[in-house]
Amino acid sequence: MSSVEAPSNLAQLNAGKRTFNERCEAFISRLSTRNWFWQKVCSLIWLPFAFRSGITLRRAAENRFTAVLPFTRGNRNWYNAMAGAALLGNSEVAAGLFLFGSVGSDYIVVCKRMEYKFLRPCVGPAVYDIVPLQDLDALIRKGGEFNIDLEMDIRQQVKDNGKKKRVGKCMITFHCAPKAMMKARMLRKKAAAAALPDAN
Repeated sequence: MSSVEAPSNLAQLNAGKRTFNERCEAFISRLSTRNWFWQKVCSLIWLPFAFRSGITLRRAAENRFTAVLPFTRGNRNWYNAMAGAALLGNSEVAAGLFLFGSVGSDYIVVCKRMEYKFLRPCVGPAVYDIVPLQDLDALIRKGGEFNIDLEMDIRQQVKDNGKKKRVGKCMITFHCAPKAMMKARMLRKKAAAAALPDAN
């Protein structure tokens, strides 16, 4: 499929009749990106790691988002600093929440690569500053599958002077694919398999 043909073909696929399960999935996906309450409810069911960690996402600017990981007992290690696993695991959660909220419920979002660099111990709430390195809106308008690189600075919130010490840096790549395109691909594979002559 060429990139020029992708938008029109995707529009035709999205215009097709959806199953009941697909409509329910789309409704729940939209609900989860609408506000913090429904995000927490959906996380409790489908993303328990994010629910237990307490991470929340908020917009910092037009093209910049932050996620806050609270400094709770469940996120700390035995020497009372933020656990490395919590910082690392919630990097994918933070970036995924941002991306899912941007591309909407019609896309499947999968992490392909993540590189995290630990810079110093974190002894307070961690703030993830998320910045896409490509024009996400342009990629969505173009249609079809695409990869998107995100850069995140992870900083520790400091209460006394308001400054944030950088405790980590993360580079992460996601693959985004329209659900309609994935469904059409599966249907073509099934049709091709059914058309093969019986081996017996």
